[in-house]
Amino acid sequence: MSEESIKSYFDKVDSLKSSFISRLADAVAIPSISAEPERRPDVRRMGLWLESQLKELGATDIVLKDLGIQHDTADLPLPPIVLARYGTDPDKKNILIYGHYDVQPAQLEDGWNTDPFTLIEKDDVFYGRGATDDKGPVVAWLNMLQAHKELGLEIPVNLVFCFEGMEESGSLGLEELIIAEKDEYFKGVDAVCISDNYWLGTKHPVLTYGVRGCNYYSITIEGPAADLHSGLFGGVVHEPMIDLSHIFSKLVTPKGEILIPGIQEMVAPLTTAEDKLYDAINFDLEGFEGNIGSKTVIQDNVKDALQARWRNPSLSIHGVEGAFYGAGAKTVIPAKVIGKFSIRTVPDIESAKLDQIVIKYVEDIFATLGSKNKLKAELIHDGMYWVTDPHNWSFRAAAKATKAVWNVEPDYTREGGSIPITLSFQDVLKTSVILLPIGRGDDGAHSTNEKLDLVNYIQGTKTLGAYLHYLSQEEKDA
Repeated sequence: MSEESIKSYFDKVDSLKSSFISRLADAVAIPSISAEPERRPDVRRMGLWLESQLKELGATDIVLKDLGIQHDTADLPLPPIVLARYGTDPDKKNILIYGHYDVQPAQLEDGWNTDPFTLIEKDDVFYGRGATDDKGPVVAWLNMLQAHKELGLEIPVNLVFCFEGMEESGSLGLEELIIAEKDEYFKGVDAVCISDNYWLGTKHPVLTYGVRGCNYYSITIEGPAADLHSGLFGGVVHEPMIDLSHIFSKLVTPKGEILIPGIQEMVAPLTTAEDKLYDAINFDLEGFEGNIGSKTVIQDNVKDALQARWRNPSLSIHGVEGAFYGAGAKTVIPAKVIGKFSIRTVPDIESAKLDQIVIKYVEDIFATLGSKNKLKAELIHDGMYWVTDPHNWSFRAAAKATKAVWNVEPDYTREGGSIPITLSFQDVLKTSVILLPIGRGDDGAHSTNEKLDLVNYIQGTKTLGAYLHYLSQEEKDA
């Protein structure tokens, strides 16, 4: 594939900008909120919309995989996973494209400046729920197909699309489908590309080679049979909230140091090669604090901050059920409280071993309190970390595509959050995975006034297409 052909593809993308904007507006207009039972029909409608788009653009073997019923939520039907192919040439590489078509809840009253399900443009920025997470990137793949089709330019790889409608609600059924289809629909996949993350900042494109995992825990402490009046029983009974407060204080320091022994010892040592990856990363620490809205970053330099965010474990305390939290004064002693905290995991923390360490530590701390209350510490859910080689054949192709579109070398980043499905694709299909983001770090995914910059949308569509062309020329790693 010549550079001239890639240039013609870029020009075609520019010429189709109006069509691409209309497609994104159509997608955003469907309130496909998987977490709200009353919106579940809209999630399915979004899946059907994708099916019609893929069919119109020339995809074949389109299948809507029925996942059955979600029994824990009023027996709701799960939205289908949309599978499709584009090309079946046995001499071409097979690339699986993953995305999701459901979105987070949103309503005007949450603080949106405009209707969240109407795509609004202001100063070359598009606002709407799903604009960046993940409808914008999913639609960009459709745009890529349209540009090639209208140009009469052959896509040099075979594509396998996998779009789910439950990512924002735990990806129910997806891992089981990957396992079931690994030797069927997904047979022969050479690489997986996911565009469901973001640039580190607002100015420089990135390629992402790792995400942290997450183990989420609860601590339940109960004593009295009912809530008590502190004037009558304060100082007389062991109070669950006081016990929980003492345990919380023994988990992590104000500077983020995890106090549970044995966790840091499991973390993979920082190698010289990995450490050097952080030296050239474009990251504005002051701008990061601007996004936070306060100067409260613990670290005072870029490298330490990024390593704390990406490659070091962290422990966060999230909240307490059962305790009084409303305005005013209420002199109640809660009979039962449930504290919640999580640990973001990194290589080489073993999830099962971590659970044992954490639960025993909490039980041991509670034992030192001499309390007559009852305690139960348990894991609520976990998701493994993922990391891969940032210099493999897929990343080399993505780096060339990034340079061709943005005229800069990409930064190589990891994510502090978790995308568990990356590991499922990698391990089950025995293949490489790359996170190739389109949106910026300030897009506000999951937040009010979620947005996607026009330049990222259009240039991102170019990047996805160029990635496929360069990928076809790369030799797979042994």
